[in-house]
Amino acid sequence: MARVVVNVMPKQEILDPQGQAVHRALGRIGVTGVTDVRQGKRFVIDTEKDLSADELQEIASKLLANTVIEDFDIVVEGA
Repeated sequence: MARVVVNVMPKQEILDPQGQAVHRALGRIGVTGVTDVRQGKRFVIDTEKDLSADELQEIASKLLANTVIEDFDIVVEGA
C-alpha cells in the first residue's frame, strides 16, 4: 500500500482570513515572535498500487486544490 500526502495552501498573494485570525489569537494568548500564519489543507491518500506522477498531479489539480487561488505539493511517503 502506498501513502500520498497532498498539502494545499493559499497562494501567497491571496488573503488568508483564517490564518490572520490564528495570528491575532496567538498574540492574545501571549505568544510572541510569530510573523505570519497561513492555513491550508492536508489530504492523506492510501492506495493499493503506486500512482504515477501524472495521476497524482491530476488528482491534486482537478479535485483537491483550486489552482486559481491555491498551490499544492505532493509527497509520496516511503519514496
